[in-house]
Amino acid sequence: MADPYATLGVNRSASESDIKSAYRKLAKELHPDRNRDNPKAAERFNLVTRAYDLLSDKTKRTAYDRGEIDGEGNPAMPFNMGGSGFGGRSARGGPNGSAREFGGFGGEESDLSDLFEGLFGRGGSSGRSSGFGRQAPPPPPRKGANTAYKLAVPFIDAATRATQRITLSDGKSIDLTLPEGVEDGSQMRLKGKGKPGLSGPGDGIVTIEILPHPFFVRDGDDVRLDLPISLPEAVSGAKVRVPTVDGPVILTVAPGSSSGKVLRLKGKGFSRKAGGRGDQLVTLLIALPEDLADLAERIDGWQHKGNVRGRLGV
Repeated sequence: MADPYATLGVNRSASESDIKSAYRKLAKELHPDRNRDNPKAAERFNLVTRAYDLLSDKTKRTAYDRGEIDGEGNPAMPFNMGGSGFGGRSARGGPNGSAREFGGFGGEESDLSDLFEGLFGRGGSSGRSSGFGRQAPPPPPRKGANTAYKLAVPFIDAATRATQRITLSDGKSIDLTLPEGVEDGSQMRLKGKGKPGLSGPGDGIVTIEILPHPFFVRDGDDVRLDLPISLPEAVSGAKVRVPTVDGPVILTVAPGSSSGKVLRLKGKGFSRKAGGRGDQLVTLLIALPEDLADLAERIDGWQHKGNVRGRLGV
């Protein structure tokens, strides 16, 4: 019987790591998938496999070193223990003699398929038997490819989640409900609206582009608006109409409001992912008339009390 140490090209003091490394090198070199026209390589491959099977099992290796079993894992002298070999279990060969499982000495059966999946991939490069008694299953049928769509959504429609219509590649049109918290670049998946495939069609992937607005600006879930007001409205206060994404509303401007003051309209912003909506933030901007002659005459001799730039330290 062949000496498993000699078969692997290692000495008797070789570590587990040395044995495994030697086996990997030889198995990769002799694997049947790489030597289809060389039957001798296949024979040696099986010898190398059996040698590694024995030496990688601590119990079997110890028994071999003591002379209790031979290089095939069979008893070196006859025993009558109610079965073939030790522990009543026999050495079994895999399909085509490609791999052997040894159940002697109370050790666990050796399964080397996981090791070869790392070396050659599951089932080998040809998709046939891996040489260890396992038949690699054929790859499952693939779904069709996804189809990409781009949907331009008006700013106000995005804020209010208005229904959008999109035309698919097959010419059919469907209505879409925008998701809560929709943002520029958000994607929606349309199941089964992609290209056909053996196991079914792929999906449609819709990327949303939110179009800019002439005077609304998004700020997170809020909407910002600069609102011009006249000088009399700022001084005396007023009720003014203000545009929102939901339509105009009446806003109260308090007397003595300065430019830059921010007023809040609750729930007039974008939808939030967690539910509810953001607000509309209205920044007041005092707009002076183009012809200042009348205004200059009215305030002639009037002085503003206090330093309007005092908080700036000047």
